[in-house]
Amino acid sequence: MSARSAEPGPTLTVTLVKAGRTKICYPAEPVRDDGTRITVRAPWAAPGVRDFGFVRFEPGDVFTEHYWRDRWYAVKEVRTATGRLKGWYCDITRPAVLRGAELLVDDLDLDLWVSADGASVLRLDEDEFEESGLAGSDPPAAREAIRALDELEHLARTEGLAGLLR
Repeated sequence: MSARSAEPGPTLTVTLVKAGRTKICYPAEPVRDDGTRITVRAPWAAPGVRDFGFVRFEPGDVFTEHYWRDRWYAVKEVRTATGRLKGWYCDITRPAVLRGAELLVDDLDLDLWVSADGASVLRLDEDEFEESGLAGSDPPAAREAIRALDELEHLARTEGLAGLLR
């Protein structure tokens, strides 16, 4: 596998970093890499159930995750073990970096949830973003993060996210 392509076969390790620290690492199956967007598939990686109130992530859920090398977000399509679409969880991140078999993703705290029917579009963790101090320590990155969240929310409320992922 080259440093630019994720091809079906060997497993990648997705490493999610937050504030300079590794938040979680998990194996993922490479699905596609067109040079700009990397798509992987992975089961729910955290232990047990995580109930957010608006959605539950649980063992058996499957995440098809889309990462861009040139965009400040990642979009994760979430399905049950039986294939029913729950919705899309979007992380605002710096552009992803693929180094060998590791996909590095720098999480910038902001998130967006879009329900399967598109009726619920929720901006999440804006308080965490504010508390992170990114606006003071890296103003250009903070502006990109807010712009990316606004872009995804607009897309979710108008065209939906499915078109972005084709």
